[in-house]
Amino acid sequence: ERCKGVRSPPPSLRPLHAAACPCGAASRSPVCTGGMGQNCSNECCANGDDGTNLRIAAASVLTDEKDQIPDADQEAAATGNGQTSTSYFGHDAQELAVMKSGPALQNGTLYTFLSGATYIGQWKNNTRHGFGRQTWPDGATYEGEWSDNCAVGKGRFAHSDGDVFIGAWVNNMASGLGTYCHNGSTTYRGQWSCDLQEGYGVETWGEGARYEGQFRAGLKDGVGCYHWVDGSVFEGTWSDNLIGGLGVYVASDGRVFKGQWKDSVIHGLGHYVWPGGREYKGQYLTDQKHGFGVFTWPDGRKYEGFWASGKQDGQGRHTTKQGLTKMSLWQNGKRIQDID
Repeated sequence: ERCKGVRSPPPSLRPLHAAACPCGAASRSPVCTGGMGQNCSNECCANGDDGTNLRIAAASVLTDEKDQIPDADQEAAATGNGQTSTSYFGHDAQELAVMKSGPALQNGTLYTFLSGATYIGQWKNNTRHGFGRQTWPDGATYEGEWSDNCAVGKGRFAHSDGDVFIGAWVNNMASGLGTYCHNGSTTYRGQWSCDLQEGYGVETWGEGARYEGQFRAGLKDGVGCYHWVDGSVFEGTWSDNLIGGLGVYVASDGRVFKGQWKDSVIHGLGHYVWPGGREYKGQYLTDQKHGFGVFTWPDGRKYEGFWASGKQDGQGRHTTKQGLTKMSLWQNGKRIQDID
């Protein structure tokens, strides 16, 4: 159901399911310096340091609950067209319809609704029109421009818990440019449509993480750049609040990955480079080397072959730093049989 009034907070603002944090870790085992023995995989090219372990401050799409009158026992108000609404803006709709045929109200008149909400400001034909301020019984307020009883134009909506939206409104919904602030720290500044983040925006978390990019229907979707507090950065495509498609990840420790992603993990073809010169080009499956790939070391050693779950598995050709090559069968990261 479409939200009536500001959907608050924006979908990725509350709750913070996972705080932004450093991504991945430095190599957990040293690069091996000897020849390519049976355990080479465990020592230097399958040590688990090529995963990204991305943790993004995000949350699922919220329901309309934050925009509704908080008393669960309170009856929904009739809107005048046979429907009912528990929205802040829609709750007094029936009374507003009756008021149009009542005694004329003058600008500046303070009106108290049967619900306990109050409005003071400009009126036109007994409708809220111009600049005015409405306060609901729970303390929520809207102060700004009105047109024919609807919030239209520029306005500020403050929720009773302190969350605030300041920006453009169309038919009681945030639409256009606006800023939402949650808990005085987490903010979204950008474009809105029908109470949802839509278009370009910048979302910032109190601890310093930041997303700059495109949103669709309240979710990160399209091209965007995410900055973690430790300095790590991802730039690429997003889908439904998750990294998906092509992108570049640069870790604070110097690791770089360029390639394909799915559900915020490496998935598909990619090129991973580690500090010191090691690199892998090939296929990935859920953040692990899987399929065909080539792993090289700065001293000239190389493995060209198949991988499974991050380890050499299947046929593969290994080259020593002296330039000698051998085709072998590998299983779970160990060479089990030479073919030539």
